[in-house]
Amino acid sequence: MSFFKKLKERISTKTEEVTTKFKEGLTKTSTAFVEKVEDLISRRKKIDEEFYEELEEILISSDVGVNTVMTMIDDLRKEVRVRKLEEPADLQPVLSEKLVEMLSGDAGNDSKLHLPDSGPAVVLFVGVNGVGKTTTIGKLAHRFKQEGKKVLLAAGDTFRAGAIEQLEVWGERVGVDVIKHQAGSDPAAVMFDAVQAAKTRGVDVLLCDTAGRLQNKVNLMEELNKIYRVIGREIPNAPHEVLLVLDATTGQNALSQAKLFGEKTGVSGLVLTKLDGTAKGGIVVAIRQEMNIPVKFVGLGEKMDDLQEFDSEQFVHALFAGLIREREAEEEQDQAEV
Repeated sequence: MSFFKKLKERISTKTEEVTTKFKEGLTKTSTAFVEKVEDLISRRKKIDEEFYEELEEILISSDVGVNTVMTMIDDLRKEVRVRKLEEPADLQPVLSEKLVEMLSGDAGNDSKLHLPDSGPAVVLFVGVNGVGKTTTIGKLAHRFKQEGKKVLLAAGDTFRAGAIEQLEVWGERVGVDVIKHQAGSDPAAVMFDAVQAAKTRGVDVLLCDTAGRLQNKVNLMEELNKIYRVIGREIPNAPHEVLLVLDATTGQNALSQAKLFGEKTGVSGLVLTKLDGTAKGGIVVAIRQEMNIPVKFVGLGEKMDDLQEFDSEQFVHALFAGLIREREAEEEQDQAEV
């Protein structure tokens, strides 16, 4: 059975709604990436150095990242030799296979949040301003509410103008309370009050916003450490997840942020927002390959339920959806002729 057919069968066990969201959210990346690969394969009649060079350019232009591309091309060369492939078309499923492997990574396709079974689970959100952090918190609060959990929000971004009000708007939309102080107040004090409220009210999940800190500002990183200490003192082993929110449309800049925040803040998972707004969704591959941190969620649209758990098979299936349909049509035609 071909790789694409196996992939489609695995996808068929998942909900059609999620599959559709991935397809629609990755339309721009799929068009930019797959159409170029298809064009390359139709023009080149054999797998040679020129073919590899063009494929490198396509991958890099999709923001897969130079280091990741070099690794991928080396792996493809080995597979071509081992499988004795000659036709460029034979390389498509191999490329798809490699993408699934790279997106799963050493940590596996670990998109699940690891939260305690009881007591307030604390999720801390970090990331620079403008990446969609507050929106992500609101959408995740909605997700937890849909699961029947009691949710509380903490407005720990006390510096950015309008940040507290923005979180309050999301709290009203979702129907959850927000613990806040005045603008400019101590974020660690907000977290202390939020943790106390979570314990008193029997909250299942506490989602904590933080300032959009600049990585090179030592005082801001120290402040984040203070927040860690306050939360950890009140709830042992908390925060249970630290999610770094990144804007996929910023491409390689998102990778730089991931490296800097990952080194300094104990990030346990990544959230990539605005994937639907970029043709450079390859940044997911670059970040997943270069950082040993799982991608937990991806933003695939503006709607409340467009924040989806990351799934490497859904991602690759969405990228190659058009190609898979073509292959199926060809197979059906061949069978009809027989």
